[in-house]
Amino acid sequence: MMLEQDTGLSLAIAQIVQRLKGSSLHSQLERQARGSLHKPEIKLESLKEDIKEFLKTSGWEKRLQNAVYSELNVFPSPCHPAAPPEHMKEPLVYMRKAQGSWEKRILKSLNSMCTELSIPLARKRPIREQKELLNKWNEMGTDEPDLSLFRPVYAPKDFLEVLMNLRNPNYENGDQPSFKNHLGLIQVPLKVKDIPELRDYFSELGLNTGQLGIDDSTQVPPELFENEHVRVGQTVLTEQDSAAAQQYVRQGCPTALRAELWALILNISNQPEDILYYEQLKSNVIQHDLLVDSLIYKDVKLTASNDDYYFVFEDYLYQVLLCFSRDTSVLEHFSYNSATPPKSYIRGKLGVEEYAVFYPPNGVIPFHGFSMYVAPLCFLYHEPSKLYQIFREMYVRFFFRLHSISSHPSGIVSLCLLFETLLQTHLPQLFYHLREIGAQPLRISFKWMVRAFSGYLATDQLLLLWDRILGYNSLEILAVLAAAVFAFRAVNLMEVTSLAAAEAVLADLSTLKVMPLLQIFLFATVT
Repeated sequence: MMLEQDTGLSLAIAQIVQRLKGSSLHSQLERQARGSLHKPEIKLESLKEDIKEFLKTSGWEKRLQNAVYSELNVFPSPCHPAAPPEHMKEPLVYMRKAQGSWEKRILKSLNSMCTELSIPLARKRPIREQKELLNKWNEMGTDEPDLSLFRPVYAPKDFLEVLMNLRNPNYENGDQPSFKNHLGLIQVPLKVKDIPELRDYFSELGLNTGQLGIDDSTQVPPELFENEHVRVGQTVLTEQDSAAAQQYVRQGCPTALRAELWALILNISNQPEDILYYEQLKSNVIQHDLLVDSLIYKDVKLTASNDDYYFVFEDYLYQVLLCFSRDTSVLEHFSYNSATPPKSYIRGKLGVEEYAVFYPPNGVIPFHGFSMYVAPLCFLYHEPSKLYQIFREMYVRFFFRLHSISSHPSGIVSLCLLFETLLQTHLPQLFYHLREIGAQPLRISFKWMVRAFSGYLATDQLLLLWDRILGYNSLEILAVLAAAVFAFRAVNLMEVTSLAAAEAVLADLSTLKVMPLLQIFLFATVT
């Protein structure tokens, strides 16, 4: 057993070293180490130790630690050395197949729209059009292109239908009494946490621990918790330690420190080369017009532009999402994402592999509601390149899991199953009542989870929820909150007699307070 652990550890170290070798941090460290050779305190006889000491005292060791910590958070632990790469993407074959056929459907929808509208997937903009776009880059929201013929490639409810039809072929004829009792829409056997395990996992959210979102409310004198929490937060920022920041935000972020703390956890420092990279993406948008641009425009117009909190950020959303669609560095996350980036072929060369290109260049086709992943971040970051990097990192760490089929604990399939299991176990009467009247709870809560509650909660509450996603490096809290919302409205829901009535009871979540709901559901429920 020890030998296996050692092998796993050395594999993980080798993987991280390999990844960091190509980074700008590596070249910066080399430059600093070379520069230090001229310093009097660096002696030839103790060269290695002296350089290590120099990197430590000058803060570079901390940056390296943060980079390693970031890699550990993002990349899955390496599998067995002999395991094929698709195992890192998704270990279960039936999940991989389901994801593959779902991708075919999305591509078919995109291609048929192309054909119907006689629009190419990509074209180079004429010079005049390039100049126009450059001039109105900061006010794209004023543009009113005719998008009536464009439709979202898919909406969350289409995706839910696919998940409802997922089956593990090995269980088809087997006798699994425990799973047969699961009366929800998701019919695949995955291991999800029960309430005691969730209590243990989210222990910092317990009733005896101070929380922003509860202890900063007006009834409690702020000096009891908030002032001390702010002081600790400032220390964490001074230390520039990603791991400490991640632990700290489990109790919530003070509003004034949130932007910096999230950037520290995500290891985003907005260096000059990052700003330059963003400008390159922008020039790519200016030069080329993609079909997905119209899908992005349409999505922003249908969602964020109609939202009381987010309509003011319309221009930011266009900038970030158009640049995101061109960013080929996003392709890296497909090594641990069950999805595969779609391919297109240069005109006239269909099926010839050397003429295949990823489309869109980042491999991600936006769906209805996609822009809501960016909107809340606009409250925290007003500098476009910083906002862009934070969103990209949030996407490749978390959000991609909400629209791809996988068995990962933070994947949407597991979240749906966790939600249904929690409701069925702890509110059985409510669960059966809703099921009997044809209002399966997941049909209502699915859209909340796919969007990570963005656009449903008030923004201050949403940011407190996302604090905990970053703090625990997990999306499981979304399923817990969804179940807690049903528990909170249980009395009203027991009286409804149709899906429409149930949806009406749960139509407005903007008055809900996230932390009390989570605490009551997790720690004040008798199990």
